[in-house]
Amino acid sequence: MKEKIREFVKSLEIDDVGFTSVIDYNSPKSPKLEVFFPEAKSIIVLAYKDLSSCETTNMQLAMNGRYDKNAAMHINCYKISHFLENQFHAKAISIPTTFTIDLNGNSQRGVSDFSLRHAAIASGLGSLGRHNLVIHPKFGTRVNFNAIITNLELESDERISEDYCAHCNICVNNCPARALDEEGKTDVLKCMKVSKPFGINSFLQYVDKFTNANQEDKIQMLSSFNFLPFYQAISGERDYNCFNCLKLCPVGQKL
Repeated sequence: MKEKIREFVKSLEIDDVGFTSVIDYNSPKSPKLEVFFPEAKSIIVLAYKDLSSCETTNMQLAMNGRYDKNAAMHINCYKISHFLENQFHAKAISIPTTFTIDLNGNSQRGVSDFSLRHAAIASGLGSLGRHNLVIHPKFGTRVNFNAIITNLELESDERISEDYCAHCNICVNNCPARALDEEGKTDVLKCMKVSKPFGINSFLQYVDKFTNANQEDKIQMLSSFNFLPFYQAISGERDYNCFNCLKLCPVGQKL
């Protein structure tokens, strides 16, 4: 069964795939999978190489490459879930590459329902680097993951024991938010303030300024180019990210 699934995944031209049982998956901060999927027994993790568009300094073009990839990832998740349900009468829940937050408000820092990093490591798709991202044996840091949780009994792939990180601290020294200064931890709040320049915090500041402005200034603010990136981010048409961790990591450039 496992090899049949792997063969189907490869037929979709997905760069890599790994398997792990739920028992071997452990994310210290995320809730147990049984909370939202009591029948969960295994996880299929899909790996996608980042396009070289991440290297450009043009934010719109860099994000265009990421959105192209994300669109393919979402479609493939549906195709694989559909395949599992039709071929093996399985139940399947897809986990997107985008981060999710605790909608019940149990975590003030928005801990994700599922850790794709821990799942990727558990399924033998890489090891953790100094930047706290997964380093794939072939693609280095330039890789993203999504996953499908199923009620199928699938054995875990062998974990990678090799440390692929160069320990050069390029990621730490070139982080514009200084979010990696403490080893083993990414300060998410610091990271998001810089990596998402038109995210919720910046938008709220813009709204506050807009609320206190006079009518003439409000019209100018809404017609200004500065408002367009916020509009794109809110509508879901376009968000912007920092790609420093991906494009500067020498492991990603060598492999």
